[in-house]
Amino acid sequence: MRVYNFSPGPSTLPLPVLERAAAEMSDVNGSGQSVMEMSHRSKDFKPIIEKTEALLRELMGIPPSYRVLFLQGGASLQFSMIPLNLGAGEWGNPKKTASYIETGIWAKKAADEAAKYVDCAVRASSKDKAYTYIPPFPAPNPADAYCHLTLNNTIVGTKWPAVPETGAVPLAADISSCILSEALDVSKFGILYAGAQKNLGPAGTTVVIIREDLIGHAPPWVPALLRYDLHAEEGSMYNTPPCYGIYIIGLVLEWLKAQGGVAGIAKINAEKARFFYDYLDNSRIFYSPVEKSSRSIMNIPFVPRETDADRRKDLETRFVREAAASGLINLAGHRLVGGMRASIYNAMPLEGVQALVDFMRKFEKTR
Repeated sequence: MRVYNFSPGPSTLPLPVLERAAAEMSDVNGSGQSVMEMSHRSKDFKPIIEKTEALLRELMGIPPSYRVLFLQGGASLQFSMIPLNLGAGEWGNPKKTASYIETGIWAKKAADEAAKYVDCAVRASSKDKAYTYIPPFPAPNPADAYCHLTLNNTIVGTKWPAVPETGAVPLAADISSCILSEALDVSKFGILYAGAQKNLGPAGTTVVIIREDLIGHAPPWVPALLRYDLHAEEGSMYNTPPCYGIYIIGLVLEWLKAQGGVAGIAKINAEKARFFYDYLDNSRIFYSPVEKSSRSIMNIPFVPRETDADRRKDLETRFVREAAASGLINLAGHRLVGGMRASIYNAMPLEGVQALVDFMRKFEKTR
């Protein structure tokens, strides 16, 4: 029996995608070989990567003035690549400035890494309330090479309610856990990046969408594999790309298009989140710690109302264990914040969220 997997990543994938990948494991597109065996420069792989990029451009409405790169290293490597390519100076010269908005653990990691290469200023933060809200966006600093934010915060379950205006300052955003979940105006950003393992495909592939005028500014000392210009010039094939991951992303994008594209899946996502939050807001023993105006529709943390630390921990442990026994897995919260968390990405059907709420209602009646 297939379970409902609420993991924040690697996360659940659409069953039709897994079934098609299984059927094509040893022979894709009549080539007589698996994608895992193909040369990345072969005539057999070229249409796979081209189709994947074309679908992503179509579904996200990516303007022609942006390049799409399929890289490795996860979103975490972009914490280094962005400042190295957009803000790093020559040896001995002053670093450029960049603004960061700290709304969670990954946003903080991005800022900490950037501080090695640029004059990094954390201009707003929600750390004072354990990242349970999105802070007001500060006025852009015209001197900045870029401004960075995390659009959806996977661990704490917050999201920016609207894309901030940064004027002439390029806006860089981590969209790993919200890519393709609802409409997004790519033209408002200088660079977008996402690890695939949450809403796109398997772990190991990172998608970068970057405006062309931001490519080619890395100083000569930046290592080759960390330069956007070399990856762009080689069509994501400066070195061997994550071929199988790109293939799976292509299948996920085909599935998404069949659901009505981003507009279609956004309606389903809104219904899933509304259904779950409605339950939490009326539950006797659980609640959402996130301010309503900042709630994510992809990652929903919830905690017991119990105030005694030991009883609360016991309740959380029993909940996660009994949920797993009922086919609802990976509901434990992040190790740094505790509690529970349901990640309900595109591939999680409404029926999965309904099953979780049904279980929670039964669990609540016995406590």
